[in-house]
Amino acid sequence: MLNYHRAFGVYAVIHKEKDLLVIHKGSGPYINRYDLPGGSLESREGLLEAVIREVKEETGMTAAVKKQIGVIDFKLPWQWKDFTHVHHTAVLYTAEASGELHIPEQFTGQDARRAEWVSIPNLSITNSSPLVMQAVKWLLSSELPLETIVYSEWEIKEESFREGDQGIR
Repeated sequence: MLNYHRAFGVYAVIHKEKDLLVIHKGSGPYINRYDLPGGSLESREGLLEAVIREVKEETGMTAAVKKQIGVIDFKLPWQWKDFTHVHHTAVLYTAEASGELHIPEQFTGQDARRAEWVSIPNLSITNSSPLVMQAVKWLLSSELPLETIVYSEWEIKEESFREGDQGIR
């Protein structure tokens, strides 16, 4: 029997020229992939407050949010606790970022190992989360899908990012 964990979060699409700001995911169904900076809301926190906080925690940079670009959702297999799948709903925002990239402080609940600017042509479903792939699609077409996207053959990556890569550039 399928048992879905429902995840909800807010995420920033921050790009400059042909690069997208991404994090190296350290846990969850997107472990060892690029992901967008963002995540879950804390108690009493609004959507905008959450995305600004998450960008700061995960990248060290200060986000100036420009607009909400839409909501996406997708489902994929993920064995976690008693769950067989995750149904992830994400609100996406465009933002500009200022400051310097820093390796995120590691604390309970922190799932970003580091952040970096990655060339958009180097992002693919084999190295990135569905969030990143939808952000790239939006950057190229200004459109997000209306329907729920299902990744029935999702692979949880066991290998980590390149050793010694500081992820800051």
